Amino acid sequence: MEKEIVLGIKVDVDTERGTRIGVPQLYQLFESLDIPATFLFSLGPDNTGRAIKRVFRKGFLTKVSRTSIVSTYGVRTLLNGTLLPGPHIAKRHATIMQLGKDKGFEVGIHCYDHIKWQDGVKKMTFLNIEKEFQKALNAFQKVFETPAQTAGAPGWQANEKTLAVYDNADLLYGSDCRGTHPFFPRIGDKTFRTLQIPTTLPTLDELVGRPEYPMEKLTAHYLSLLNTQAPNIMTIHAELEGMKYLTWFTDFLKTLKAQHITMTFKTLEQIAKETLAHKENIPVNEFLQGEVDGRSGKLAVQG
Repeated sequence: MEKEIVLGIKVDVDTERGTRIGVPQLYQLFESLDIPATFLFSLGPDNTGRAIKRVFRKGFLTKVSRTSIVSTYGVRTLLNGTLLPGPHIAKRHATIMQLGKDKGFEVGIHCYDHIKWQDGVKKMTFLNIEKEFQKALNAFQKVFETPAQTAGAPGWQANEKTLAVYDNADLLYGSDCRGTHPFFPRIGDKTFRTLQIPTTLPTLDELVGRPEYPMEKLTAHYLSLLNTQAPNIMTIHAELEGMKYLTWFTDFLKTLKAQHITMTFKTLEQIAKETLAHKENIPVNEFLQGEVDGRSGKLAVQG
């Protein structure tokens, strides 16, 4: 008897453009294939243009040359927060966000200000992180008329201060790191009570454009990585799989569904609740800062 493969798809929505164009297209795709998914929204200003300072980060230029940042995000988005004011995403597109919840998708927080968190959270004080996350909690409550149960940090930028903020917010779970299986995170002598469900598979932007991962072989590569011992978590982006690479992603999902394997798609909320039902079996692992192949800079990783 074949073992079950569980796949949770987490959609990180980084920008106003991704919310406006990519998210509705992903709603349609997932509905057409009867696949549940988890959407994590950026809820405040889109200041994507301020990411230009990442040009000095090791590996960043290599990544953007592979993913063609202008065609992916558009010129308008790359000016947001610099030459153009950053549009407030939740105020502009609350209806699109609410539609996801109405359709039965899981919804949660990606952030308030994506660039501020991803590029600055390492140096922010606990109080400033708490204030920033409270803005996201407030915006989420206003859009969905219910408290947020989950969050996933931009760029997997998380640390002992962000984990403490999650604990204080009484979230069901967080998805802030890269790893292999659900766990309770520990930093130093402190173990945090908010379950972590890490991204286990590489993201498309970490693979695309590399000669060792040609587009025509990416689906087979992802299939080779699927694990039967723990839930597989795939993080996608509304701006990539929901737009520029929508055709590839559509074919990828259809291939998955056609495989002669026991494949079950679940939201991360489902995975969290099933995991927490056996709390005594959940391991405690170190929550570290490390590097991931194909991504620039350091990010949170499961030890």
